[in-house]
Amino acid sequence: MGETTQMIAGEFDYIVIGAGSAGACVAARLGEDETKTVCVLEAGGHDSHPFIHVPSFVAAAIGRKETNWRFETVPQAGMAGRRIGVPRGKVLGGSGAINGMVYFRGHPTDYDDWADAGAKGWSYAEVLPYFTRTEHNEDYPESVFHGKSGPINAKMVEGPNPLNYDFMDALASLQFKPCPDFNGPDPEGYGRRQGLIRNGLRETTAKNMLRPAMARGNIHLQTHAQVARIVVEDKHAVAVELTDGRIIRARHEIVLSAGTIQTPQILMLSGIGEPTHLQEHGIAVVHDLPGVGGNYQDHVASPIHMETRDSTSYGISWKAMPRDIFWFFYYLATRKGPLAGNVFESVAFLRTDPSLEKPDVQFVFQPAKRLTNPKVPFPLGHGYAISPVALYPKSRGTVRLASADPAAAPLIDPNLLKEPEDILPLIRALKIARAAFASAPFAKYNGVEVAPGPDVTSDAGLDAYIRATGYTVHHPVGTARMGDPKDALTVVDPQLRVKGIAGLRVADASVMPSVIGGNTNAPCVMIGERCADFILGKPALPAADLPPESVARYKPKIKRAAKAA
Repeated sequence: MGETTQMIAGEFDYIVIGAGSAGACVAARLGEDETKTVCVLEAGGHDSHPFIHVPSFVAAAIGRKETNWRFETVPQAGMAGRRIGVPRGKVLGGSGAINGMVYFRGHPTDYDDWADAGAKGWSYAEVLPYFTRTEHNEDYPESVFHGKSGPINAKMVEGPNPLNYDFMDALASLQFKPCPDFNGPDPEGYGRRQGLIRNGLRETTAKNMLRPAMARGNIHLQTHAQVARIVVEDKHAVAVELTDGRIIRARHEIVLSAGTIQTPQILMLSGIGEPTHLQEHGIAVVHDLPGVGGNYQDHVASPIHMETRDSTSYGISWKAMPRDIFWFFYYLATRKGPLAGNVFESVAFLRTDPSLEKPDVQFVFQPAKRLTNPKVPFPLGHGYAISPVALYPKSRGTVRLASADPAAAPLIDPNLLKEPEDILPLIRALKIARAAFASAPFAKYNGVEVAPGPDVTSDAGLDAYIRATGYTVHHPVGTARMGDPKDALTVVDPQLRVKGIAGLRVADASVMPSVIGGNTNAPCVMIGERCADFILGKPALPAADLPPESVARYKPKIKRAAKAA
């Protein structure tokens, strides 16, 4: 799919701002109606660089300034005053072109929580058919939980590093249970994880949905097209103005899919948001919508790093050099081997407190030493790590304008670890991770803990370590919250329509009322699928007929609801 050589102008039936995971999906589905025209505006460039497509080059893809906006937060009081990086894809495919390719939907109850919070029609049973519609799953048979005919491929990495099996055996020795399918009815436990990979290459909605759809000729893509504002006339979104002065008009609807950071930025630049904040930057208030840019949430992680002389792990060393050279040429010839994987080959979702009703942390296992040189996207030497991720933060933050200049990065303030209870799962999780690395399966590697270090044992010491070295795992959500239109702080209604502005919808992670207990790419695609159906006036897919053993997982929640009543 080549870039458009002519500068797009004129009028289209639909305009989609952003060709990320949700936006490319929306555009592809809208283009299925060949009587309608679709204009896709992507601020980044084309997705041609090999770092994007070779799965194991994920760190290199994130590291390129040409494909990453390289946002960062304002100094975070809860993180020792540090600025925390917020990578976002600046390329066709969006963050889905530079992320870890993990295929995970979250816990089923996450979506029931959305519905309970006012997002009517977004319960797990109602959204599940939209996940399976997009999915082509290589590992599981077709069922209520999995699709086999969708455009996006999901599969486990073939031939994972042997350390992954030690990781799983270690958790088994600690009495945690295995999970045969993290996208099945009960995503708790340890096991191999799936990635968005096909034939040794990354899958994205831009590559696997938008590209085929463009062959019809009714979808027009413009890269390097940064939006200055959405033009609103009489409370109706009618056009998009680009920073080069071009104005592109929409006959029917505009879909804003610029992501959790730039969707609220564009809304505010268009005069939609909290009036006082807009006026501070000399922006005329078009519509008073105070929830824009609020409700920011992200997952905080803090790793335990081990180093070893053993060369089993992925990494560059003289000892491993012959093996690495072989695998390089093997990949070129077959698209198989370690380079065809995303490094994140196994995972665990665990309850750090047995009294909890569902997992509160994700254990991201890395069969490689931590990266120490940002200019080298591969580990030098050998080791392994577990990065516990706290799944359900209570802290909420904001995205605000730094200026009225569309080219200026917005002010991102997640308030990470502001709420005292947010750090507790991470402290408990680091202790579990240490116990795993001290268990028999890892003994043969003689690993040495280099962070936080064996001397850091107290809760206070772990607390300080987390705040001084922790980071987010790049799952920002919530800044254009979906919910009951009567709620003053919701931005979009359950059909993703911006409140008070006709002809404008939002489809990306910003609409999530709360962050799911896992990775956010798959839910973004699901949101894109639903948005296109809403626009086209299609009836909702029938809710999933969940098997009894799946429904049984909801019993604690049902009991709470009955008790409250």
